[in-house]
Amino acid sequence: MSWLLNLYNTYKSNSDQVGVIELTRNEREYTLLPVSHTTQNAHIEVLITESGEFHSATVIDKNNANTLIPCTEDSASRAGSKIAPYPLHDKLSYVAGDYVAYGGQIKKEEPFPHYIQQLAAWAESPYATPKLKSIYAYLRQGRLIEDLVQHHPRILYIDSNKKLIDKWDKQAEQHYGDKPPIFSAVAGEQTSAFVRFDVYSPDKKIHIPVWKDPEMYQSFICYYNERLGDEDLCYVTGKSLPATEKHANKIRNAADKAKLISSNDTSGFTYRGRFAESGEAANISYEVSQKAHNALKWLINRQGKMIDQRVFLTWGNEELDQLDPDDGFFDYGEEEAEVSKAISYTNPEYAKQFAKALDGYRGRIANPHVKVNILVLDSATTGRMAVLYYRNMDKEIYINRLIDWHSSCMWLHRYRKDDIGKAVQYYGAPATKDIAFAAYGPKASEKVVKGLMERMLPCIIDGRSIPQDIVSSAARRASNPLAIESWEWEKTLSIACSLINRRERLDVALDESIDDRSYLFGRLLAVADVFERFALEDEKRATNAIRYMNAFSRHPARTWETIQASLQPYQAKLGVRATKWVKLIDEIGSRLPIESFTNKPLSNIYLLGYYSQRHALYPPKAAAQQTQQSELRGEIKDDHIES
Repeated sequence: MSWLLNLYNTYKSNSDQVGVIELTRNEREYTLLPVSHTTQNAHIEVLITESGEFHSATVIDKNNANTLIPCTEDSASRAGSKIAPYPLHDKLSYVAGDYVAYGGQIKKEEPFPHYIQQLAAWAESPYATPKLKSIYAYLRQGRLIEDLVQHHPRILYIDSNKKLIDKWDKQAEQHYGDKPPIFSAVAGEQTSAFVRFDVYSPDKKIHIPVWKDPEMYQSFICYYNERLGDEDLCYVTGKSLPATEKHANKIRNAADKAKLISSNDTSGFTYRGRFAESGEAANISYEVSQKAHNALKWLINRQGKMIDQRVFLTWGNEELDQLDPDDGFFDYGEEEAEVSKAISYTNPEYAKQFAKALDGYRGRIANPHVKVNILVLDSATTGRMAVLYYRNMDKEIYINRLIDWHSSCMWLHRYRKDDIGKAVQYYGAPATKDIAFAAYGPKASEKVVKGLMERMLPCIIDGRSIPQDIVSSAARRASNPLAIESWEWEKTLSIACSLINRRERLDVALDESIDDRSYLFGRLLAVADVFERFALEDEKRATNAIRYMNAFSRHPARTWETIQASLQPYQAKLGVRATKWVKLIDEIGSRLPIESFTNKPLSNIYLLGYYSQRHALYPPKAAAQQTQQSELRGEIKDDHIES
């Protein structure tokens, strides 16, 4: 219940945002919903005069269709043939008193009487507003479809029998001409159109639409609060409040039917004999359910990440915006710049600089016990959603976990670009999505990506080890450079080194004191690669070290003989200039004991040795600008090796 409580507290902390319209990255409107309200895509907008007469109507553009509407417990969860009208805006079958007269089909009983009776109770209550009374005065006349048919330009279309046309066909085209807007706005028949109402105002400058009017929100909230069920103990707050067993859907989007809390199965399957009633398992008050679910919807639209319908969400109860654990440090913004200036950090130095860079972020809230929440949601079926991962912790602890992650999984990366498209290098951990592409390729499905991102969260937040299959998969792809393009291989290589370094805790800078067999073999491979690249000058083909890298990782001794033999022509070509490279190869090789010079497969550490040795042989300027291996050809630093 802690995630519900934190969402409930988030709603209360941001109550000033209720009804405030904001835009998502896709320019779609969203808001923090008031209690007893939901959203619906409307197709037709009807304007009513203050005296309760029809004024005009329009077919709504899809970009303006999202409408905030009042709802009851029953209407929020209605399905199938169940009659449960929304209190004000609804489908034609509910709001049109002449629906049956114009050929509308009903399954059991007509919905309009239920709708108008419910609307009358609200319009005649002490909480009714003038706008509500005007809309009710018109709708009780029962002539909505007639007005929409006679309106100019016409909104709804009828056939020769004065029945609503089911679909637009050649016969309708011959009679009316071009296809009208309503058949493009509505996915099905005209009868499935959703109608929203507004009151016409001559002064458009100060006019507030009904679905954006705070006075209308409060009117229904006050009215409906008096009609809630009996009070019971709320398991979330510990208070006695009106309870509910019907909880919100539409969590991820307006078409989402999955619920986080559901107890609608009375056949015995849900409880399996453990409880007599659903309330014995969990009892949640209406207020908590509404506010927690509305806060969740708002946060997902505001700052959530969604991959294949799986939601990754990080927020703070008091301060909403928090660093996202799924991001790489490059994505954190301005804090990244200072840390990226250095080019040879050790892990402790990087951790210190990283913590320093986050001081501004850390210091924005004086209270270190401010809570941070990390939540992952997904649904296995259409109707059920689950919390796959949830953590709630002090902000100070959260930041320290991020510092540990970015310093222990730190490596030098060159695959990102800044705002002007210039390639940049940075130190830190890669984003989890980039890890997925490094491990499974750039064509990995969203299902694979979201699964890896979920598995990586405990590594970041809880300090667990990275699953070995992820590390091994990235290392295998990094060991096979000919199978992928050079830019992708460079990206995969640096990310694989990050994952390997999470356990080994080595530095990007070359450590010549390491005598690990795999590390030394990796250094040998790097020297051979850089030596041949230097000798090739402007020739763009792959070096033998790159060509045999995969085989080298599996049979190092045997493959090294082949690679070293392929260097002989370049030694002859360079003459005395090759002496420096040969001496470096001999120096590294002499560190390998005879019993270690075998064909036993190398551990993933060889990639760290390869990367660090290669990095040490390139001039700093070229290394800083590298985004592809081809950009470095011909720029090897010759005087790095002592004679």
